[in-house]
Amino acid sequence: MSIAEKILRTLVVYFFLLVGLRLAGKRELGQLNPFDLVVLLLLSNTVQNAIIGPDDTLTGGLIGASTLLVVNWIVVRFLYSHPGLDKIVEGESDCLIRDGEILYDNLKRETISLSELQLAARKQGIQNLKYVESAMLEVGGALTFVLKEPTEHEEHLQKILSRLETIAATQSELSGRLDELRPGSAH
Repeated sequence: MSIAEKILRTLVVYFFLLVGLRLAGKRELGQLNPFDLVVLLLLSNTVQNAIIGPDDTLTGGLIGASTLLVVNWIVVRFLYSHPGLDKIVEGESDCLIRDGEILYDNLKRETISLSELQLAARKQGIQNLKYVESAMLEVGGALTFVLKEPTEHEEHLQKILSRLETIAATQSELSGRLDELRPGSAH
């Protein structure tokens, strides 16, 4: 097989997978569960022969890998300089929680279960979704959360700090009065 054919085959597979993963949804890119991981691993093994054919030489592998890297570099830079086209290729972020309310239809469309959403929140240090003002599934598959301001935990801490300041002020005042009452202190 010629070098040109290896390059062409690599390009066809690259664009096929780019479209296929885009159609599969953002979840495939950032929120992998074991089933998604198995599919991606098998996919890479399945398309290997389509890229370099029966050529299992080091040169054949390097040609395929180099073509993938160069094409990806070109595509990323092209899309960066064409934001409108990038939006079509990448898609848009999807809101999963708005104003503290979970949008179950959007979770269903993105095939994200409530337990997966809760797990993603815990990974970011959020113990309960009741503290979340909004959550977005970003175009790259990442889940981002914005907390309600202030959270119940923050309100509780603020009350404690306020009480401690009151105690400190009272202690300071009492300490001053005790100094005045001590023998030998000037009035």
